[in-house]
Amino acid sequence: MKPLASLSKNDLRPIKAVLTDIDDTLTTDGRLTSSAYNALEALKSAGFIIIPVTGRCAGWCDHIARMWPVDAIVGENGAFYFRYDHASKTMHRHFSQAEEQRLLNAEKLQALRAEIESSVPGSAVASDQDYRICDLAVDVAEDVTPLSADEIKRIVALTEDAGAVAKISSIHVNCWFGEHSKLSASLKTLDECFGIDKEHIQNEVLFVGDSPNDATMFRYFDFSIGVANILNFVDFLTDRPTYITENCAGRGFSEIADRLLDARGCSYSQTDLAK
Repeated sequence: MKPLASLSKNDLRPIKAVLTDIDDTLTTDGRLTSSAYNALEALKSAGFIIIPVTGRCAGWCDHIARMWPVDAIVGENGAFYFRYDHASKTMHRHFSQAEEQRLLNAEKLQALRAEIESSVPGSAVASDQDYRICDLAVDVAEDVTPLSADEIKRIVALTEDAGAVAKISSIHVNCWFGEHSKLSASLKTLDECFGIDKEHIQNEVLFVGDSPNDATMFRYFDFSIGVANILNFVDFLTDRPTYITENCAGRGFSEIADRLLDARGCSYSQTDLAK
């Protein structure tokens, strides 16, 4: 992984869209700091397209699409994208699966939940599970005593044995049935909502993440950046980001925002954060 500082202004100047994970990428110790939020505001005010790409639940994503300085959000690891039109006060929701399939998968996820809870002592579903539509989030570090690497691997094995997908984040193991991913939903969002197709993506889009469930994004995007705490997951990474920040979590994201804004010849003080 190369240091972020190795990217020049000329490298970053064509970037139009910033895709970013949330937990431990924007947030720090489970909280969204003022500096990270201000970085989002500054980027949005400078004209960047901002799209969080997260494993978080539909309930959170509805709120974020409405309340944060973002243009759209990909949630539940690619199960959907939401985009809120402030002018018409309309939420646009696009799901990767039809409703009938989602309902069938929900039944299978309930059976998987029971299997995991009975087979892995100390495991529990995430506190936001009631607000999820398409996946099962098993808490491994957020509101429980952190599970061991072997326990996490056991959850992944049980999920894959059931024919589902399992992805490890910094706080959860996300489990779902289906072909969707953070990458597939991100590409669809960029194309359908913002007209950025595969021909232009590598020059115009940057992705920031921190954990193994970002691996497909790291592999795909030329401008893929890990905040420094990604080093905690080296043993779990199938693909690494091309670049890495000096700072961890939200401070690492702010570091990236500084570089992008500087490449456009502006700074936090030159952008209207009240917009």
